[in-house]
Amino acid sequence: MLRRSCSRTFKGDCVMDKYIGKMLDNRYEIIELIGSGGMANVYRAKCHRLNRMVAIKILKADMAENEEIRRRFRDESQAVAQLSHPNIVSIYDVSTSGDTEYIVMELIDGITLKQYMARRGEMDWRESLHFIIQIMRALEHAHSRGIIHRDIKPQNIMVLRDGSVKVADFGIACLQNNAQTMTQDALGSVHYISPEQARGEHIDARSDIYSAGVVLYEMLTGRLPFEGDSAVSVAIQHLSSVPLAPSDIREDVPKALELICMKAMCANINKRYSTATEMLEDLESFRKNPNLDLEYIREELTEQEDTEPTRYISKKEIHEAVQGKKEAAVKEEKPEKTGIAGTKNEKKRMAILIGSFAAALLAIFLIFTLIFDGFGGGGEKDGYKVPNILGMTVEQAENMSEIKGIFSIEVVGTKESSKYTEGQIISQDPTEGTMRKNNLTIQVYVCAKEEKAFMPTVTGSSESDAKELLSNMNMNLSVQVQPKSSDTVEKGLVISTSPEAGSQIKKGNTVILYISTGREIKPVTVINFVGMTEEKAMTEAEKLGLVVGASSSEYSDEPAGTVIRQSISVSTEAKTGDNIYFTVSKGPENKEIDVPNVVGASENAARKLLESYGFQVEVQWENGEKVDNAVVKSYSPNGSAESGSTVTIVLGTASQGPGTSDHTDDMGN
Repeated sequence: MLRRSCSRTFKGDCVMDKYIGKMLDNRYEIIELIGSGGMANVYRAKCHRLNRMVAIKILKADMAENEEIRRRFRDESQAVAQLSHPNIVSIYDVSTSGDTEYIVMELIDGITLKQYMARRGEMDWRESLHFIIQIMRALEHAHSRGIIHRDIKPQNIMVLRDGSVKVADFGIACLQNNAQTMTQDALGSVHYISPEQARGEHIDARSDIYSAGVVLYEMLTGRLPFEGDSAVSVAIQHLSSVPLAPSDIREDVPKALELICMKAMCANINKRYSTATEMLEDLESFRKNPNLDLEYIREELTEQEDTEPTRYISKKEIHEAVQGKKEAAVKEEKPEKTGIAGTKNEKKRMAILIGSFAAALLAIFLIFTLIFDGFGGGGEKDGYKVPNILGMTVEQAENMSEIKGIFSIEVVGTKESSKYTEGQIISQDPTEGTMRKNNLTIQVYVCAKEEKAFMPTVTGSSESDAKELLSNMNMNLSVQVQPKSSDTVEKGLVISTSPEAGSQIKKGNTVILYISTGREIKPVTVINFVGMTEEKAMTEAEKLGLVVGASSSEYSDEPAGTVIRQSISVSTEAKTGDNIYFTVSKGPENKEIDVPNVVGASENAARKLLESYGFQVEVQWENGEKVDNAVVKSYSPNGSAESGSTVTIVLGTASQGPGTSDHTDDMGN
């Protein structure tokens, strides 16, 4: 699920090497460690049955020792495995191999949203909007099935090469909330937790909405809403502070998008969006109309909320943190309370002073020029010849001998030009060869900077929304549409673009939108997959147009890898695109059984009896010599052995004890 990283020792996991090279359930070969978190390690592995690369998440040893955590790990993972959404990392399998609990997941070729933000730098609000819509679609799907993530943060959101995103770690987040206290180890997540999580209260889907709001805030502003030296200080701010509005940090953030963000981050859970669907509706409405008029009153928290206790942070810590905050507020001087408004007023006063000073200098300069010209100063009798300065930069022109000390150059504007490059002079007035005695100023236009931008991510958007977004860039782009079938992208939505998202584009470029025509839906009759190998069953199901979901496995008498159950009954009428799930045999579970007594039996009778119990038979001869009419003298092992193991019988001459004759056993031999 995480992108492959260099092999290295992850701090705090001294037993990581025991899994490298290991096979789980004779199917998954562990290749390397690619990620490590507080609860589990993630490995890159190969599924030899389906010949594909996967990611496997294994509980850490200290967590696996807790039977309750192991049980919840299984239960939560199996619940999350039922999620099927393009913006959620798929879970293929949930199983146990010996004492090892593990999840098999989709291996994502991408980076986390946190890494993307670090590499991308300042993000355009349109890009932030595209990402948050996908995140909310994932949460809407999960919440509709009663699953709450509990740990939404950029580190748990993967960005793919095509610009789409996938939310990860649904299953493990539930466990982390119960196993992890608010210590320094939690600092990575504490920036995104809701106030009710910080207090250890009951949480619902609205906690995920709060965290998603923090992620949106970080994308819009390039910074977190609350910072601190410790997890406690950050959590206190979630409880008692209101962050700066995004537009106070970046002026280009649209008002409506800011209001959506701030409503999602409302500390009062009852004033927050009640569902992911509600927030998604506002986001979609804003995408269609960026000038949308939304109403939301920014909250002002009272000091009483500072003292609410939390079961994650001690009351003493909260009290000390809040008291420190109050004392600091008392010590503040009055001018410092002006905040942003005060800064803006200072800037305004400074701008007025600078403007007045510049106007005075200009007036002095004009007066000096008039006086100078009035006394006849100014040059040669016939004037000066204007040189050709086209194609030069202003700096180059000013350094010409024909210009320097004679003419001044005034840039009156910029224009686009296909002949000249940025900064070069494309026109001049007066033109070359003109004679001038007075007004020795050459007015010029310089070539405008070639307008460039980055191709936005419109994957998953409707055709109309994508066109509207491209039109709003004011780049005079030529947008072309090409239909393309897709098994994964909904009909009418953008599959991909040319150029790709993130590529640099110029004004007037052509952009191609590949729009999904969807999958052709037709009825299919479900066949019997039971008895097939899993690989063959998946192949046959895909031929019918069915989508194979996560498989489960269990012990049975059928060979390992054989389908023993299917979720849709044989001969049922389904349609292409429907999901089907298989239960796959792990093979018979080895159990010990009693070895029957075969002493005195003939070789043939002993062999039949032992094989009927499921044992393999190996024959040895007493003294190393074969004899006629031999009987079993002894066998091993005695007692019990695993079904399928080998029992060795030793044959020799039948004993002639008192009262015995030629031996006839109970089996007639």
